Amino acid sequence: MGGNNSWKSFGANSQDDTNLRRALNPHHTEDSTGSSNCMERNNIPGAEASQKEMEMPRSMNFQLYPLLSLPHRPRVGSKFSPTPSTSLLPCLTAVCRISSDVHTSIPLPLPRPPLPEAAYIHLPFCRRRCHYCDFPIVALGSSSHRLDDDPRISTYIRFLLHEISAAKAPSSLHPPIRTVYFGGGTPSLVPPRLVRSVLEAIRAKFGELAADAEVSMEMDPGTFDARRLDEMVGVVGVNRVSLGVQAFQEELLQACGRAHGRGEVDEAIELVAGCRGIESWSLDLISSLPHLTEEMWEESLRLAVSARPQHVSIYDLQVEQGTKFAKLYTPGEFPLPTESQSAYFYKMASEKLSKAGYEHYEISSYCKPGHECQHNQTYWQNRPFYGFGLGSASFINGVRFSRPRRLKEYEQYVKKLEMKTTAEEDDDVAIVDAKETAMDMVMLSMRTARGLDLKWFESFFGEAMKLSLCRAWRPYIDSGHIVAMDEEKRVVATCDFELEMAGGGQRRRWEVAFLRLSDPEGFLMSNELIAISFGVLSP
Repeated sequence: MGGNNSWKSFGANSQDDTNLRRALNPHHTEDSTGSSNCMERNNIPGAEASQKEMEMPRSMNFQLYPLLSLPHRPRVGSKFSPTPSTSLLPCLTAVCRISSDVHTSIPLPLPRPPLPEAAYIHLPFCRRRCHYCDFPIVALGSSSHRLDDDPRISTYIRFLLHEISAAKAPSSLHPPIRTVYFGGGTPSLVPPRLVRSVLEAIRAKFGELAADAEVSMEMDPGTFDARRLDEMVGVVGVNRVSLGVQAFQEELLQACGRAHGRGEVDEAIELVAGCRGIESWSLDLISSLPHLTEEMWEESLRLAVSARPQHVSIYDLQVEQGTKFAKLYTPGEFPLPTESQSAYFYKMASEKLSKAGYEHYEISSYCKPGHECQHNQTYWQNRPFYGFGLGSASFINGVRFSRPRRLKEYEQYVKKLEMKTTAEEDDDVAIVDAKETAMDMVMLSMRTARGLDLKWFESFFGEAMKLSLCRAWRPYIDSGHIVAMDEEKRVVATCDFELEMAGGGQRRRWEVAFLRLSDPEGFLMSNELIAISFGVLSP
């Protein structure tokens, strides 16, 4: 997400800088000493938010700060989400100025987080690596979707089952798992019988899934036919599909190294849209691909709408170090779009999808009413979740941690987990840090159309912290980049946005219940606005 080298400007020793790196660049990882650690190129991040480090055996060399988003999908761009970019430098100056003027305190301790009701399962296999991809994957070859007995898949699944079985969880007290997300990689390459064995392991460990559980799977065109799709739905229990179309133009698919073509896109859409057991499906697109034109993007949006998916995800291409794109292209230079062109693509998507009846409920996500991705809502609402598999992340007891991103290291991790030697097995290792929790809450909430619930925030962190945050954002409320709303989600006029304390220590009327970024202008400034909040929350 963004260029990792942009963080060199901020230094590596300051704790404040460390917090900013963790939260603004969810893909940034650090070794056990706290120094920057570039991610291995055969691997990829797993989840999207600021991360809290926990003690783990140094020899295991874990990547502790993975992405909290959709693994396998290109990340949201630096213009639209909390990621580093050179444009953040003026913002950081403002952060320092705000920090010196605002004094806040956070009440402790925070309540113990609930047990997770969501599980992410990483299935890392792909036919080949796309030119933009730095995820932890295993490339099987272009004909691999016809091989149901590949030993690399069966061996990995065996270790995955051992990991799930060895995970510590109070089965008798555990709430039902409400969402399961198979990401990758290309999970549709894995034989349905093996996917089913993973779900059976989840049930054996945590009990039966909730009756209305959402079971999502990422699938790529060309990796499944009608029979395999029917098995994934009828035998495994998948009821939601995220279809990685990425582009409708043959030249763009070839340019980014996708293994499928336009014909396979049309076939996959027809199969998924016509499958009775699929209750909801998402069509995923990448904006800002090399050589993308306004006409191409308009065509892609039109075709996406005509496919009538219940959900559409739009990801802005990021050129990651170590990828083929990083060797070929420089961000902002032809054939990649400029920042202004990327912003125009983003605005076009917001306008056309909104007109087609889709709600822009998260920075990169649109849906028909009632078809939000429930699993990803777990991330945006900062709720706990399990992660299993290569490079995957968990958020348990207020702590985020991830598995190794290399297969051999992952296998060693599972073996040690079975011997109860990893930090995950220590109930006392998780010490919730209130300031980092506050930053997580703000960053994740402000990705969504719902925004930040101020009453909820105040109940955790106090009125003074809430008022300080609102004062820092006041200029952006005036400019329209942040929208203030009351309890009924009605917009509150700027003149009624009263933050100052009345005489005698009595607070005046408080009308604002929610703050959210405006669409699309506020979302386009999310970097700067979230960084400003960090200056208040962690002065």
